[in-house]
Amino acid sequence: MIDSNETKRFLSLIYNKVSKELFGAGTTLLKVTVDQNVISLQAKHPRASRSAALEGEVPSLKQEVDFHLSLLFKKKLKQKLEEQTNWNIEAILRDYDALTQFAFTNIVLNKNK
Repeated sequence: MIDSNETKRFLSLIYNKVSKELFGAGTTLLKVTVDQNVISLQAKHPRASRSAALEGEVPSLKQEVDFHLSLLFKKKLKQKLEEQTNWNIEAILRDYDALTQFAFTNIVLNKNK
């Protein structure tokens, strides 16, 4: 299907572009895998100093900000992919762990369209 090194490089560039727009930095580690209609991106993000400061002062607010930034990340990633590909994206699922700075993003493509 889309399992090529060129596609993986393209996805890495788009992912890092969105990351830089939202967080001011790209990833320190990014692995892209494709399994049929699911694309998985495993990323490690650098720790932002303002994020650490907020976590020390108001942990609940930090958690809420992380949640909303993750939603915004998915929205922007989907938007950029739809602008630059003809993929029919069924869903983008993302989980982020603030303690380790790891994020796992799965892009589910609709095979029927």
